[in-house]
Amino acid sequence: QVQLVESGGGLVQAGGSLRLSCTASRLTLSSYTMGWFRQAPGKEREFVAALSWSGRSTTYADSVKGRFTISRDNAKNTAYLQMSSLKPEDTAVYYCAAGGPATAQAMGVTDEYDYWGQGTQVTVSS
Repeated sequence: QVQLVESGGGLVQAGGSLRLSCTASRLTLSSYTMGWFRQAPGKEREFVAALSWSGRSTTYADSVKGRFTISRDNAKNTAYLQMSSLKPEDTAVYYCAAGGPATAQAMGVTDEYDYWGQGTQVTVSS
């Protein structure tokens, strides 16, 4: 059974940093585009960042550009989301996803992803 498991969430003060991890089982992440999404209470799930399967292309939501970095360690079969300069509005459940979107536009669409993790809570206090 394919599994994506996120970890690294928690409570952090505004301005702080966190690194989220997404580890895969029965799935080779280097063969997929990896995406990070988030969902705050009462809001729809929104795109955060994506990394193409080749690792040569990244795309970010405007709200996180310059503060968040997506990466992947193929040897560990793990994707990461490094989050810096965190703001209270970054508070949400963060999900990683794996799928086949090839364009920057498609990478931001939840339906383009085939596999999802269960999510990890990130809370940023002011």
